Amino acid sequence: MTEPARYAHPEAIVSTQWLAQHLGDPALRVFDCTTYLLYETGTGRPYSVGSGRPDYEAAHIPGSAFLDLQGELSDRASPFNFTMPAADDLAARVAAKGIGDGTRVVLYARKNMQWATRVWWMLRAIGFDDAAILDGGFDKWAAEGRPTETGETRYAPARLAARPRPGLFVGKAEVKAAIGDGATCTINALAPDLHSGENPRYGRPGRIPGSVNVPVAALVDPAAMTFRGPEEVAARFAAVGADRSKRILLYCGGGIAATLDAFLLHQLGYRDLAVYDASMTEWAKDEALPIERG
Repeated sequence: MTEPARYAHPEAIVSTQWLAQHLGDPALRVFDCTTYLLYETGTGRPYSVGSGRPDYEAAHIPGSAFLDLQGELSDRASPFNFTMPAADDLAARVAAKGIGDGTRVVLYARKNMQWATRVWWMLRAIGFDDAAILDGGFDKWAAEGRPTETGETRYAPARLAARPRPGLFVGKAEVKAAIGDGATCTINALAPDLHSGENPRYGRPGRIPGSVNVPVAALVDPAAMTFRGPEEVAARFAAVGADRSKRILLYCGGGIAATLDAFLLHQLGYRDLAVYDASMTEWAKDEALPIERG
């Protein structure tokens, strides 16, 4: 008899109740990671990036600070939004925000937990493992009538040495080399209309050849904005052939949504996972790269 699926790292998902009970813990560092994508047409780019800082300053979980993903945590020299910086660079940036050895980090976002999972994946890539996602994010916290505060909170700087895990991010060369490889499963976390090519948001419409679709919306309860249970999540990935024996490459539009899929696969005990950082923002613009529709 097959054992029911369960999350292998339950400590990496915390409830609003847990957070409310631990807000006073001296080692706790809580961060709002909210970012907004403002979709555009006729500009030659798929979207512009809006910071969640104004919303944070208007109302946030008491004691939480703000992380500006694009403005503070991304590679400023990259032509693409949200590019992962060098490990030592990122470690220095998050240490300046108060993340360091001996701290316990909780990440949350508004509207979409993918912003929190992106920061979680980045922290894991530099060897910081004591981080968790607030299940349901700020929306669930506020819906429950829990307290909020205005203004800004900052933590004292900390010390953090990077312990890089370079295999957690891949580039287009590795993704291209994996096309047709039966030992690899490439998963697109974008919505079905983007996967099929019906929506041409990123330029050339379509997907990386051979990739399968597990959109982030299928992994989150739309009413509670919480992660779906392990049985349902496991079934979603099993249905597209995401076997634990395979290497799993994940992509989306710009390396954000893919981290929510990656986070939940990690929770299910998958070990060989990597996110294509620039994703379709890069792939669709490179005419030398193959694309598939339908």
